[in-house]
Amino acid sequence: MLTERLFQTDGLPPKDRFDCWRDHVSQTYTAEVESDHAGDFAASQRILDLGGVRLWTVEHPSMTLRRTQKLIQQSDPGLYHLSLPLTGTMSHSGPDHEAEYERYDLVLHDTSRPHLMRAITSDGEGTVSGTGLFVPRKQLPLPENAIDGLLMRRLSGHEGVGALLAQFLTQAARDSGSYRPDDGPRLGTVAVDLLSALLAHILDADSSLPPETHRHTLVLRIRAFVQQHLHDPQMTPCTIAAAHHISRSYLYRLFEREEESIAAWIRGQRLEHARRDLAQPTMRTTPIHTIAARWCFTHAADFTRAFRRAYGMSPREYRSFVHHPQ
Repeated sequence: MLTERLFQTDGLPPKDRFDCWRDHVSQTYTAEVESDHAGDFAASQRILDLGGVRLWTVEHPSMTLRRTQKLIQQSDPGLYHLSLPLTGTMSHSGPDHEAEYERYDLVLHDTSRPHLMRAITSDGEGTVSGTGLFVPRKQLPLPENAIDGLLMRRLSGHEGVGALLAQFLTQAARDSGSYRPDDGPRLGTVAVDLLSALLAHILDADSSLPPETHRHTLVLRIRAFVQQHLHDPQMTPCTIAAAHHISRSYLYRLFEREEESIAAWIRGQRLEHARRDLAQPTMRTTPIHTIAARWCFTHAADFTRAFRRAYGMSPREYRSFVHHPQ
């Protein structure tokens, strides 16, 4: 299971809940909170550790959160804060920008900048829920002045890379029990890659970016494309190159400077997804060869050898280890 921190007000007397929530927010985010539901504030927040990245989920009544210049001077963690509203609506306003966001809109803001966030339900009752990321600014491989133009803009989580990122956030939060603590940094890398690929796609400013940034954003877009097509046995270096209007040889050169070749990385991603399926309680009775085929391993012996090289045990041994620990 991923390392997590959980805060809930349910176990507290109703009159104390809002004060405890306000203290919690002040300690974790250094912001002021107001709500019309302070008399009985049922709220919860879960923060999952993904290495340097933190994945959060939250549920609470309508409220307003304010981060002022004075609070920033007191504490500035230097983070980008990505939000994905799941229920209710959200608005952000800053010195020179204001926008409203609906379900499955993604919004990015900077903890170093003053802002006001309102999260409300349609009727003022019930709860607002969402998920998102805290990402150190230095981990995004794009120029900060380019990212500035995307802060507090509505970024779609309904299609393309945005939908892939939204799906990743919700699924990782929902299935956190099927991962091990040492999976956290790897998941954090995936999250940063997807967010970077989304921002690079929206910027569409390749001609104005430095050559090294251009190369890296192209690699990010290719990784996002691969993640979307991992199930497809017809995905090859040729089809990947064609989808990005580059030659196969240039695709290989791009990945010469990465930790793995494109083929090795794809194989590793498919193995990792197969491993996660083997660890899923809901797939305990699914035949191993079915899971292997789902991730394009058509020969059982090849899958077993590759899995053993990657994880030190066979798929059958791994499933037994996960579901029947000694």
